Amino acid sequence: MELFKNSRQKFGNAILKKRASKTNRKMLYNNFRNVKSIGIVWDASKQEEFQTIARFHQKMLEKNIDVTVLGYFNNKNLPDQYTALRYLTILKKTDINFFYIPQTNEFQSFADKKFDVLIEINNDGIFTLRYITILSNASFKVGILEEETGNSPFDLMMELKKPVNTEEYLKQTVQYLEMINA
Repeated sequence: MELFKNSRQKFGNAILKKRASKTNRKMLYNNFRNVKSIGIVWDASKQEEFQTIARFHQKMLEKNIDVTVLGYFNNKNLPDQYTALRYLTILKKTDINFFYIPQTNEFQSFADKKFDVLIEINNDGIFTLRYITILSNASFKVGILEEETGNSPFDLMMELKKPVNTEEYLKQTVQYLEMINA
């Protein structure tokens, strides 16, 4: 159990609200055929999902869609499978500050990039991942429906039964995105 986790997270939320109020993101999406880039925010501590993420990356490459994954691994040392992949950046425990806020150039580059679609895979509500999602400059954000949707950063929320199967979530996300014609 982490020391003063709730207090630290409250301060992190206050910092997030201040930073989010300064962002000027406009939602823009018209059709999946026009998507050229997808960003994925992922809980990398779920190592069993890595192959699903890799297959999704490959499938999107076949459609000429660039996929970039930013994950968070709640440990100091990364598993070997997470290293040397150009499309995958993993933040470690040492890459976040006392208030669970990412402190790396990789995070800032990811947040600044204007992805056509951002997909959050954060089934456990990890603050660090939500921080990344909220500050992302992505044109269209997709996430899993939450009970409290008042301050949701998502433009599209998927309702799936728990526990969420990541492969099914990604499949349904693409299906719904293909159906939207604005």
